[in-house]
Amino acid sequence: MAICEITVIPLGTGKTSVSKYVAKCLDVARKSGLKYELTPMSTVVEGNLEKILEVIRKMHEVPFNEGAQRVVTTITIDDRRDKKITMGYKIKSVQEKMER
Repeated sequence: MAICEITVIPLGTGKTSVSKYVAKCLDVARKSGLKYELTPMSTVVEGNLEKILEVIRKMHEVPFNEGAQRVVTTITIDDRRDKKITMGYKIKSVQEKMER
């Protein structure tokens, strides 16, 4: 299972707010069936890497469909194969170490 952090940045929109684009990108993640989490700066999804990459492609197209002239998408992929990891597992692991 992979965990990916995705940031889609529309450029050339004429406005500083991008929340309408974020909402539409998040809707793509929601409809995908993947587990996802919105953070203040990005969206994190977990699941099959092939499926995630398909969803990222769709999210990248959202701002273009809404009139943006340029889109920058950054992706960070954590694809661990020695054991199954989840977003919750990673957070819990750090929190346990903080409590020591």
